[in-house]
Amino acid sequence: MGILETLIGPISSIIDKIIPDKEARARAKLELMKLEGTQEMNLIEARLQAIVAEANSADPWTSRARPSFLYVMYVLLLTAIPMGVLSAFNPAAARDIAAGMNDYLAGLPEPLYALFGTGYLGYTAARQWGKIKGVDR
Repeated sequence: MGILETLIGPISSIIDKIIPDKEARARAKLELMKLEGTQEMNLIEARLQAIVAEANSADPWTSRARPSFLYVMYVLLLTAIPMGVLSAFNPAAARDIAAGMNDYLAGLPEPLYALFGTGYLGYTAARQWGKIKGVDR
């Protein structure tokens, strides 16, 4: 059973939840089933297999990259605690720090954000697939 077969069920469930019209829902599922054997779907499956292979890599730099990104995000979120304390004692300094962080993050190119989002979602899909297949714990 390939990645595609694993994804068809969950995608059908999502279609059931987001498309209220029965006729439209049936058409969407029919299109999904038509895609199953197409070259486009084969390309999607090949991409997912590449993501799974990368996630299972023995190379420590490759296998730690995505979890490290999560740790960076945690640090950014936890920074809110000392910033809250700082704003109680020196609101101007807290505003200046926040404005500086906003300026820096706004200066990063949009494709970089898209890359991070794509990588994170791909990692999530690969992990889920690995858990379903029983190769990931």
